[in-house]
Amino acid sequence: MLKPSFPMRTGRLDLRPFAASDLDALHAYFSDPEQHRYVSIGGPTDLEGTRAVLERRQGRTALTKEGDSLQLAVVVRETGQLVGDVVLMWRSAQHRQGEVGYMLHPDHRGRGYAGEASTALLAVGFDRLDLHRIVGRIDPRNTASARVLERLGMRREAHLRENEFTEGEWTDEVVYAMLGREWRAARPDTGAGRPA
Repeated sequence: MLKPSFPMRTGRLDLRPFAASDLDALHAYFSDPEQHRYVSIGGPTDLEGTRAVLERRQGRTALTKEGDSLQLAVVVRETGQLVGDVVLMWRSAQHRQGEVGYMLHPDHRGRGYAGEASTALLAVGFDRLDLHRIVGRIDPRNTASARVLERLGMRREAHLRENEFTEGEWTDEVVYAMLGREWRAARPDTGAGRPA
């Protein structure tokens, strides 16, 4: 079982489990129609719908088995403000596969928070869970998200045509990926010597 100590701290951020008191902050960005333009998580929601989303997120604090997710609130340490969330999904134990994702309040995009928080979860996946491969899946129209994945060192591997039906239309999906050995080569102080 992998349950990190919280909060996980990066240069500017604290990553921590969601709390019931996060409802308004989560609703501020999750209910924004723009958030749902490029992801297949369902459309914008009212406060009660966001409450159900929050309850699911509150249960995602450890990786104990394939299929589990670690989904954490992204909090700017200096202000204490919750600005988004980040997730690491354990997709396959046998093949040592994971997936990373993120969502930020529109007012806090473009500051490097998604990359900073995602880097912390890549470290969890590669260094602590010993994953072989982690992917990021995005709509190709989401060029800002593509830049985040590229800055993380992930490579674009596939472009799937009309792969998902999202918000009433068929959409493409682009898959980015990184291998454990690539992660360790770029960061030699993060557990070199583990099998890739």
